[in-house]
Amino acid sequence: MSRPSKPSAGAQPSCRAKAVELLARSDQSIRRLSEKLFRKGYSEEEVTETVDWLQSKRFIQEEDGCRRRFDFLYNDSSYSVRQIVAKLQQQGYDRDMIRGCIPDDTGEREYASAIKVLRRRFKVGAEPGKMFQHLCMKGFAYDTAQNAVEDLRLEWDEDV
Repeated sequence: MSRPSKPSAGAQPSCRAKAVELLARSDQSIRRLSEKLFRKGYSEEEVTETVDWLQSKRFIQEEDGCRRRFDFLYNDSSYSVRQIVAKLQQQGYDRDMIRGCIPDDTGEREYASAIKVLRRRFKVGAEPGKMFQHLCMKGFAYDTAQNAVEDLRLEWDEDV
């Protein structure tokens, strides 16, 4: 009795198999998944068919994936909302879809994140201008950055 032949070591998996493998690792936007499949050498027709199949089987749901990625970054990181939006856009999610994930009241969270960023980056007595500039470069709003710098400096003055 003969054994079924194994695919050769160099044989590439089907486009569907590769897409499912990529999705098993992490949520992917349709754009990002398509780009990865194109880089692996799959044709536009194969990729389009695969994406349609994935959507029909509900293996890829961009809105849910975007929401999960946003919630993770929003709750478990010190990124500003602007940074989160930029990161998700780089991952291929639509700007309007991302904006739909942003809670109405982000002020307290942004302030707390700004303070966390400052404490991690600067030591007592750091120059306020550099601290402010750093927060602005990280995407924090002007008022949030200014309040965080002032409050942290007051805290440091009390500790001295």
